[in-house]
Amino acid sequence: MKKTSTLQNGLIWFGAGVSLAEILTGTSFASLGLSQGLAAIFLGHIIGCAMMLLAGLIGGRTGRTAMETVKMSFGQRGGLLFALLNVLQLVGWTAIMIYDGALAVGGIFDVGRWVWCLVIGALIVLWIAVGITDLGWINKLTMAALFLLTLVLCKVIFFSGNAVTAAGEAMSFGAAVELAVAMPLSWLPLISDYTSQAQKPARATWVSVIVYGLVSCWMYVIGMGAAMFTGEYDIAVIMVKAGLGVAALVILVFSTVTTTFLDAWSAGISAESLSRRLDGKKTAIAVTLVGVVGAILFPMDDITGFLYLIGSVFAPMIAVQIADHFILHRDRFDVPADGRNLVIWLIGFAAYRWLMGVDTPVGYTLPDMVLTVVLCLLADKLLPKDQG
Repeated sequence: MKKTSTLQNGLIWFGAGVSLAEILTGTSFASLGLSQGLAAIFLGHIIGCAMMLLAGLIGGRTGRTAMETVKMSFGQRGGLLFALLNVLQLVGWTAIMIYDGALAVGGIFDVGRWVWCLVIGALIVLWIAVGITDLGWINKLTMAALFLLTLVLCKVIFFSGNAVTAAGEAMSFGAAVELAVAMPLSWLPLISDYTSQAQKPARATWVSVIVYGLVSCWMYVIGMGAAMFTGEYDIAVIMVKAGLGVAALVILVFSTVTTTFLDAWSAGISAESLSRRLDGKKTAIAVTLVGVVGAILFPMDDITGFLYLIGSVFAPMIAVQIADHFILHRDRFDVPADGRNLVIWLIGFAAYRWLMGVDTPVGYTLPDMVLTVVLCLLADKLLPKDQG
């Protein structure tokens, strides 16, 4: 298999970070004010990206895809549970991203949301057909255009006037931190799909996470600034007022394509973990088509509940993997299922849902993951080494 360079990995995750969903999520931070909003964004990304880094290093060190690394902690059949859940969440993400992109572009060139859903879907299929290792100059040109246009967008937002008072009830600092954690956390079940194919896995992982973390923070800040400095929560309206026109179309369409491509591509890779009969590229195209249909048929305006559901499933999952790989040096890849770790994951899942009702300064992902790691260490001390 052709290996990806460190630069390619950096470009891939730059494209993942330049996301309309992240800008829209960032608008929620406006009610905190500038200083607290920035603090919550950066603290949340430090927590989320640290977990993302460890997940990527596992894949890079072992040469296994994300869902194959999961089997190292939960066994062959146990890993199938998370592969299925991952495919489902990626189908959901694909539909959400296409919906958001089509809705935003429709605010500038209103020819019907369904038309833009089809256009964006077709471009994602084109990206999949070319393939991750052969995007080459297409990816470089797209990233350069997105970089320049987001700089223009920053100028429009932050130099348009004085900050305005954000409407709506202010969320707590802890809830804001969690909302910042949620986006990098959503990439945890994907990153090893890319680091495992890198020529220099460790370096590619560090570059991927740093690039994604910085760009994601940037997108959150753009969203927060849009709400604070223009009084608008709809990024398309801001672009129309600024007279960006075609430039706005390029930003919205291609930022949607470069992010959603990763969701669909990884859905295909995860599907291969479910059955050897499934072809990753064909499955990714099928996921894109399902996402287009979902985006056309169903409203998907509020994704916070979806983000928290992803966190509750995958935060304790990666916590178990971190404990097994980095601390206990435990590998259960060849067993049918590891009952011990599945029970610990279930406790972690329940704890996450309970912690959602508790306001802590660092949100609830970090406390839940610490609890899950501690449970793994205790289980290793109390139970026989071959338990599971």
